[in-house]
Amino acid sequence: MTIMKRENIPRLTDTDILPVTLADIRRASARIDGRVARTPLVRSSTLSGLAGQPVHLKLETLQPIGAFKLRGAMNAILSLDDACRRQGLVTASTGNHGRAVAYAASELGVPAIICMSSLVPANKVDAIRALGAEVHIVGVSQDDAQEEAERLVVERGLTSIPPFDNVDVVAGQGTIGLEIISDSPDLAAVLVPLSGGGLAGGIAVAVKALRPQARLIGISMERGAAMNASITAGRPVAVREEETLADSLGGGVGLKNRITFALCSSLLDDVILLSEDEIAQGIRHAWHQEALTVEGAGAVGIAAILAKKVELPGPAAIIVSGANIDPKLHQRILEGAEA
Repeated sequence: MTIMKRENIPRLTDTDILPVTLADIRRASARIDGRVARTPLVRSSTLSGLAGQPVHLKLETLQPIGAFKLRGAMNAILSLDDACRRQGLVTASTGNHGRAVAYAASELGVPAIICMSSLVPANKVDAIRALGAEVHIVGVSQDDAQEEAERLVVERGLTSIPPFDNVDVVAGQGTIGLEIISDSPDLAAVLVPLSGGGLAGGIAVAVKALRPQARLIGISMERGAAMNASITAGRPVAVREEETLADSLGGGVGLKNRITFALCSSLLDDVILLSEDEIAQGIRHAWHQEALTVEGAGAVGIAAILAKKVELPGPAAIIVSGANIDPKLHQRILEGAEA
């Protein structure tokens, strides 16, 4: 099912008046150059055949941490002055952002605390600890983890690196948009995982500024899709977080959201929701047909095409956002276990 924009939501066609601009993204690109990977855009013959249009995969799985989140975290941390970095960093995360902050902090020689809920898979928690960050497991939702991060900002004077609702984080994620337009100037559509909106919003700003006719399609899961619910309501709303194969897409958007709700509600053309079985099929296809190990959130663009839930108007890019799936879960999915 495609969830179309509600008519009462304003459409901001001038990207210069948005909270993040193309200029912000270009500055981010220069700032993180050499510290993150410029990932390839590779053609999928199988998906191209199914979609009837050229389909390319943007492999953010090849970042040093296995996920796109390094772009935003690195840009945000490099944007801080030395005094703020030395005070120490803190963030709340569903896994990949925490790993990105831990990696960047390690590279830059600053301490970091990562706050997560008990829903975050153990493999992601272990990977963050391995990078030397302090880990706090709090509550059963991203909101619980965020409250802990906010407490540490007040009590210890730490500097917060938000997971999505931050200009520098969004601008860092938006560098993906610069790269895909550079590599595919005739792009007609981008399929992007949709959670808190940092990735989708950043890419949308870059793509709409450089190729306004391209369609931006956000893809999420049926279980607890907070940004979709917020776009439908016309304002940020709370949604109960549920377990899902697309665990990186879990969590709320924040009732006080300042940036990503405006970007996503203004610039996304469609939102598509997927069942757990459809996400599992995307993971299987990535392995068997594309030779890629992909987590649930990273598989949603592939899954949308397999499920025939999107009709492409021309050449398309799918953002394959992350590879950090628990190996045992991955094997069960490949063996055909029920989602």
